[in-house]
Amino acid sequence: MRTGSSYLAALADGREIMIDGELVKDVASHPAFAGVCRTVAGLYDYIAANPDEMAFSSPLSGRPVSLAHIIPRSIDDLRRRRIALTRVAEHTFGLLGRSPEHVAAFIAAFASAPELFARQGARFGENVRRFHEKVREEHLYVSYAIIPPQVDRSKTAHEQAASHIPAGVLKETADGIVIRGAQMLGTAAAISDYLFLSCIQPLRPGDEDYAISLVVPINAKGLRLYPRRPYAQGQPSVFDYPLSTRFDESDSLVVFHDVFVPWENVFICRDVALTRAQWFETPAHILGNTQAQIRLVTKLKFLAGLARKICATNGVDKIPSVAWDLGEIASHASVIEGMVLAAESAAVTNANGVVHPNPRFLYGAMALQAQLYPRVIHLLRELTGGGVLQVPSSAREFEVADAAEDLARYVQSPGAPAEERVKLFKLAWEMIGSEFGGRHQQYEMFYAGAPFVAKNYAFLNYDFREALDLVDSCLRGYGRDSTSGGTG
Repeated sequence: MRTGSSYLAALADGREIMIDGELVKDVASHPAFAGVCRTVAGLYDYIAANPDEMAFSSPLSGRPVSLAHIIPRSIDDLRRRRIALTRVAEHTFGLLGRSPEHVAAFIAAFASAPELFARQGARFGENVRRFHEKVREEHLYVSYAIIPPQVDRSKTAHEQAASHIPAGVLKETADGIVIRGAQMLGTAAAISDYLFLSCIQPLRPGDEDYAISLVVPINAKGLRLYPRRPYAQGQPSVFDYPLSTRFDESDSLVVFHDVFVPWENVFICRDVALTRAQWFETPAHILGNTQAQIRLVTKLKFLAGLARKICATNGVDKIPSVAWDLGEIASHASVIEGMVLAAESAAVTNANGVVHPNPRFLYGAMALQAQLYPRVIHLLRELTGGGVLQVPSSAREFEVADAAEDLARYVQSPGAPAEERVKLFKLAWEMIGSEFGGRHQQYEMFYAGAPFVAKNYAFLNYDFREALDLVDSCLRGYGRDSTSGGTG
């Protein structure tokens, strides 16, 4: 299986990433990416070292391959997949939203339904199947960019003031297609091997040039990434910024300067209906978002543990009002975890024999995500109080004798000496007050797009017939002349 060292070596491939007006020469060692690259390398090493729990036998070679790439055929497959994805999330405390397991789920789901892509021609179905095989066997890291840039959201792709604002087909040749334009958000694209390019927003007639589904290596000629400001760069130490320095996966505007894509890497070309169908007529949207909810469960557990530890350190965890707040955080974490388990236990088998989580419970959890996560952060903020502001500017103060004496006396708690307390509260600040923490709140609030999008998924996948049957049963049980005393 792929190791961390081979992953890091693969990043030295000439990819174009611009930060502070300069192209990054070495991604794996650049201050913006070095920490998160080591984190991902650690993931690869962990998976390779634990094949019994993290892998299944390749149907091609018989060798162990990551469970992230499995096409589930039973509830037991789903259970094994959930456990493996949970271990990955625990390795990153749920903070790597686009770890290698995320887009892997979409690709596996696409490969479970090659006949859908073959509607445009048999070669497209074969392209999907072959790429899934390649990603699975080589354990490649695939990211995606599936949302048009925010230029004029009142207009669809072909209605923009200029052509090829969103990424789309400029021309077709006998050997492939040429892509021009841009797409967002490219989360983790800078540290991945391949980019999956498509559009998840509904397209309209006239948008055919932008109705695409394809993969391209990150180092493809003409492909350039413009990441937002890196949160790891310029931080004084891991002690002071323990999360920014290790888990900032980056988000990028992805620009295609006439990038050539060979036909073998194209899944859909200029088909509006099929571009939409790939998400919802295959289990792609369900499997991909199940991975995201498994990760969110771990992240909420992390926040619950952080809140409890802070309250215990301050000696306030026995106060009823504090316990109530901790109980609310625990409730939110339990709701999402329960929905993930419910979706698995009530799994659905589709026409291709793929067993996937029940969308009723999956989308129920997703619909709560945008309001639930900010509420948990708000409660954590209340429970930490001014403690996150009563910390030294950096770890260096502990190296100055008289300063260390002041900190030892005034910044400590029973059972938590100064350095331990400062370490804990700096960790809390990363989640509630730093740029890193602010980005994570924005990420969870808009994970599925605007909050109404996830609620619409929940609306469409909830069986209102059961609810309506109860209401109709009640209405049938009485009339204008009924008396009290029963339902007959």
